[in-house]
Amino acid sequence: MAINKKLLPLVNPLSKDNPVIVQVLGICSALAVTAKLEPALVMTISVTAVLALSNVLISLLRKTIPTSIRIIVQLVVVAALVVIVDQVLKAWNYEVSKALSVFIGLIITNCIIMGRLEAFSMSNRPWPSFLDGIGNGLGYGIILVIVAFFRELLGSGTLMGYQVIPESWYAAGYSNNGMMILPPMALITVACIIWVHRSRNKDLQE
Repeated sequence: MAINKKLLPLVNPLSKDNPVIVQVLGICSALAVTAKLEPALVMTISVTAVLALSNVLISLLRKTIPTSIRIIVQLVVVAALVVIVDQVLKAWNYEVSKALSVFIGLIITNCIIMGRLEAFSMSNRPWPSFLDGIGNGLGYGIILVIVAFFRELLGSGTLMGYQVIPESWYAAGYSNNGMMILPPMALITVACIIWVHRSRNKDLQE
């Protein structure tokens, strides 16, 4: 089924041009915040909001920004939005804010955000830029959520903090895989997702 060309900025990052498993961007947070599902979901929402709004703002300002200071302007816009997101998160869910620690602040330097500002919103109108921001934010978030789902389930036996593996399993000898909550397992999980994705998308194979 053909996809409307106007929707490609929204749809492509979800799979064909995913920022994490195709462009290999944003890997650091995929390793750091995916030990549990809740922080991964919050990071997804935060990055998507910042990316969509910064894309729109830079697109609106693109014709007035001198080329020599465009990176500085982009950083200022992203930093302002990240501060707002950080304060909202602290007011809304302080425990998750503490769990994410410095990683909310590091959204400012997230290569996905800076890459989309430079590659897309600086040369496109606000609406396509908004779609591009939402698409790339969700594409990034899909991978985070998948990784966090398996890491929390297999590593802690919980999802969103709730016990999902029955106590009877533990009584029968089942035990959580402590390796899953270690950062290297996040990288291995991402690698498995990349393998599955490329095996299903032959055009991405080199």
